Amino acid sequence: MPLRLKVDREITLRLLNPDEAAVVFAEVNRSREHLREWMPWLDRTQQADDSRPFLEQCWRSYHNGGGFSLGIFYQGEFAGMAGFHAFDVTNRITSLGYWLGRDYVGRGVMHRSVERLLQYAYQARQMNRIYVRCATENRRSRAIPERLGFVHEGTQREAEWLYDHYVDLEIYSQLRREWEAQLAEKAAKQGSPEKSPRWRWPALHSG
Repeated sequence: MPLRLKVDREITLRLLNPDEAAVVFAEVNRSREHLREWMPWLDRTQQADDSRPFLEQCWRSYHNGGGFSLGIFYQGEFAGMAGFHAFDVTNRITSLGYWLGRDYVGRGVMHRSVERLLQYAYQARQMNRIYVRCATENRRSRAIPERLGFVHEGTQREAEWLYDHYVDLEIYSQLRREWEAQLAEKAAKQGSPEKSPRWRWPALHSG
């Protein structure tokens, strides 16, 4: 069964079938101006068939143990994508990437989705380090790792070509022990885990 991660009552993350390319493209096209500011692939995505190769790659890579992206569904509607570029199983490192449609910004959708992906990476994939790279001026993207307690490691100068110019990228990282410490802190604020199980993440499932 395709991977499906429940985030909360509003959000579900799901591995998309390549046949759902039209659903992805519809949101990309609707949010084109919004996304093009920071996503370097927009001009190469002009029709539904342009979204299919990426979904095919995600489908194959997930089933082969590699990196993949999941569709974000907010109140049943496709809202964007988030996932992992690759899994370095030797060093237990992965990196995250994400985008969200224009109409879903400002609702905490990406924050909650990435928070769920962290749990998946640390627990299901046994990663030890997760990092995110965001364009220096992309404040919304940078806010995700900052609010989730990632450490800012530095700036990669002119690290990405964005249509007609280079942009600097900010590097943020989190270690498994730091993530576990955050969970322990949540538990302490709510009482012991035994008495206040609400802090626990929902179980992973794939159906």
